[in-house]
Amino acid sequence: MTRPPLWSHLTLLAPRRVQQNLEQLHGSGVIPEVPTLWQISLGVARMVHRILTRPETIGMSATQPVRPGLRARILRFRPLRGPFLLVAGSVAPWDLSGLTSSRRRLVRHMVGTHHDGNQFVYDLQILSGYPGALEELLAEAREVIARDDAKSRWLRDLVVYEGYHEHLLATVEAAIRDGVTLPPEEAEDPDISFVAYIDWCLRQPPTPAATWAAWRRGEWHLESTRTASGEASAAA
Repeated sequence: MTRPPLWSHLTLLAPRRVQQNLEQLHGSGVIPEVPTLWQISLGVARMVHRILTRPETIGMSATQPVRPGLRARILRFRPLRGPFLLVAGSVAPWDLSGLTSSRRRLVRHMVGTHHDGNQFVYDLQILSGYPGALEELLAEAREVIARDDAKSRWLRDLVVYEGYHEHLLATVEAAIRDGVTLPPEEAEDPDISFVAYIDWCLRQPPTPAATWAAWRRGEWHLESTRTASGEASAAA
């Protein structure tokens, strides 16, 4: 493995780990090609853009009811929920691509952090590249549902919304049985699909110099080819 450029430590924090995970996912057939570290950095910038312009698409639900009880009603407010997610190890706000996290942290993230609709498929696709990882997630989701103890009740309240773990369990069971799948309109959405995210990255300029040149020509911007709401936008 070649030595990562200095700038990649600022944009990706752990570029060697990112590179290793990309090669693992390529080798296991999850992704068709390995993007450059710069292309993944642009993917991180896309996620920052999403956080700033579409924060309601992260950790919130417009359709699922909040769980009964004071704790879940308090945790529905993200500024109050954030510190508890950090302490529980359920989120890593510095890992905006999911590629610096270990499989164990991704499992903990999925069990303890709300993903609206099918958004957790992004992480499922990453985990599918590691033998036994989906089965590990399946066991943890089953445990949350089957047990009625302090830990289980806390994890249910931490994701705030009713039915999350049941939906996660059903999706993981189907992924193990049939592979990770999505409806066509969601399969092309980088907010939902890790494969679509990688596809977006692969369409970006491969180097900082190429990005600068494309931007000066008016040929590059940070918009996705498909937003989370499914509305088409211009391709980079």
